[in-house]
Amino acid sequence: MSVKFEKETTVKTTEGLANAAAGLAGKGMDKDAVLKNVGNALSKGSGGVNGYLAAYLKQLQQNPLRTKMLTSGTLAGLQEFLASWIAHDRSKSGNYFTSRVPKMAIYGAFISAPLGHVLITILQKMFRGRKSLKAKILQILVSNLIISPIQNTIYLISMAVIAGARTFHQVRATVKAGFMPVMKVSWIVSPISLAFAQKFLPEHTWVPFFNIIGFIIGTYINSHTKKKRLAALRRKHYGDGSGRSQAGGGTRPGDDYDRPRY
Repeated sequence: MSVKFEKETTVKTTEGLANAAAGLAGKGMDKDAVLKNVGNALSKGSGGVNGYLAAYLKQLQQNPLRTKMLTSGTLAGLQEFLASWIAHDRSKSGNYFTSRVPKMAIYGAFISAPLGHVLITILQKMFRGRKSLKAKILQILVSNLIISPIQNTIYLISMAVIAGARTFHQVRATVKAGFMPVMKVSWIVSPISLAFAQKFLPEHTWVPFFNIIGFIIGTYINSHTKKKRLAALRRKHYGDGSGRSQAGGGTRPGDDYDRPRY
């Protein structure tokens, strides 16, 4: 029954998209109008009559901050869990659900989401109604030179505190070590994702869209960093004998405060 239902849903969705595109093309509508209507067909064609995506977007419009907090908190916690699972970075009890998972969820919900909501709302208000190429390029520059540095600095401070930093010197060391590597990633990813959002997405979906992009990239980089650190600890432990193994009660990889996230 479930296979039949999924097939029927897929067929109906595909037919709806094809009919929408064909009808618009027959009316001589431009490419932007076609893309917009195809996007609407996609959002309505999944998950029942109204669609899960349509329901989510409705909540995003009615309760923007709350929806963004729930989204960001869930993605941040899931990112940490997946990165630990991919890198085989277990807690002392042997679980992938480490103490960092709920801490990251709290960070995502109560720090990252409100900060992103405020900064991107300001950015959108600054450029509202300005559709020229010059305005779009300027928006990308403001995002990369002002918005991203603020977000990344808060991110690194939060990661330092989550990892155990308790003094200003420890927090500053984390920010100093991680700021430029994080900014380099932002300067590569942010212009592409922002240009895509400008072209295809309504403004109220920008923060969740950027959260998803950050989730994918963050999971990869986080897991890669964990793998490198675990390998370094193994070399140190089995190479010169000066390291402490995890089983022997030593520090769990990633628990030291001064590890840069990227």
